[in-house]
Order: sequence, then structure tokens, then C-alpha cells
Amino acid sequence: MVNWQEINTVLLDMDGTLLDLHFDNYFWREHVPLRYAEKHQISVEHAKDTLFPIFRKKEGTMEWYCVDYWTQTLDLDIALLKAEVDHLIAIHPFVLEFLDRVRKAGKTLALVTNAHQKSLMLKLERTALHNHLDHVICAHEFGMPKENPLFWDKLQTRLPFENASTLLIDDSLPVLRSARGYGIRWLLSVISPDSKTPARAIDEFEAIESFNQILPAA
Repeated sequence: MVNWQEINTVLLDMDGTLLDLHFDNYFWREHVPLRYAEKHQISVEHAKDTLFPIFRKKEGTMEWYCVDYWTQTLDLDIALLKAEVDHLIAIHPFVLEFLDRVRKAGKTLALVTNAHQKSLMLKLERTALHNHLDHVICAHEFGMPKENPLFWDKLQTRLPFENASTLLIDDSLPVLRSARGYGIRWLLSVISPDSKTPARAIDEFEAIESFNQILPAA
């Protein structure tokens, strides 16, 4: 799946790729509806019926990833609510070994995430992922998510890379399609972004079950 001799730059998604998506799924599907229900004195099921259509309308947009947008829209302190369940933030197996091996092999390692800065900081504080990376880049700096084809030009201004020698690993198929359209050669998806949900069947891109499948030689 990966010829490490041909790769110089590794771009890595965070949520669902390096980190278990269970935290985010639980947060939006259970914790936010719970707190919304408490605030409005309604049932949790009523809260879900109200919130989920609102969420779906914003998927793939910058607003979907923006803590400040949802804080204003829902009148809930989203950053504070995330901190309430931050014990669920977890690194996928073999990720740290993968990062350290890739760095030892002399590749440039960059975390490139759509996550809002407040979410990013919480997760870095919890996991110390940044200690294993060369760059941490947040899409909010560019005002557009990775799904946007123009994102990759913006990224080039921050982190110049050659398409032919760049690997992107991301659990989002729309993001991978965007990167493919830009010309990035090496693309990998993640079969199980959320450890608590069934593995996905992915046919469109090569995909890994675990990072131990693509560890560079020690």
C-alpha cells in the first residue's frame, strides 16, 4: 500500500485517523443532546430529533467543525462540554509507533485537521500528539475545510509538498476525493475510525485496519 522510498511528506488527519472517533461521535450524538435537553427541559430523544437535522445541514462545511459556531447556534458552551468527556479521547493503536518510525525514516510529518483550534488544543493536551509531529496545521487558519478543492493550494503556502511524494491518511472519503482531485498520489483511508462501531467496507481507496500494517522498517 505504501512504498516508503517514494514518500517524503506524510499528511495525517486527526479525528478518526490518529484518534478514535468514538469521542466525537459520543459527544455529538449523546452528550450534546443530553445537555441541550437539560437546558430546554425536554427529553433526550426530542433533543436528538431537533439537533440531528441541524447537524446534517452543516456536514462538510467550516461551520460543522467550528466550536464557536455551535456555541452560538445552540447557546451551549461547546468547549466546556467537550472537556466534560475528554476522558474518552484516545489514540488509535500503533499510532505513536508509526509516527516515531516515520520521523526516524526522515519523512516530514504534518497533522492537517479540520478540527477547530479549541478542540485541537484539548486533544493535544490530552494526547501530546504534537510531540511526535513536525507540523500541526488547522484548516480554520485557511477558512475552508479539506473537502474544499482550494484547500490544498492554501496548504502549499504553509507546507510546500510534492504531490508525487506525498501520502495522505484520512478517514473522510470526501477529503480523500478532494486530495485525489488535487493530484496527491498516495492516499489511504481508515477502515475503523470509531472503535465502537463496525468496520467499514471501503472500495474507493486503499485502506488500513491498523497503523501496524504500514510501519516503515525500524
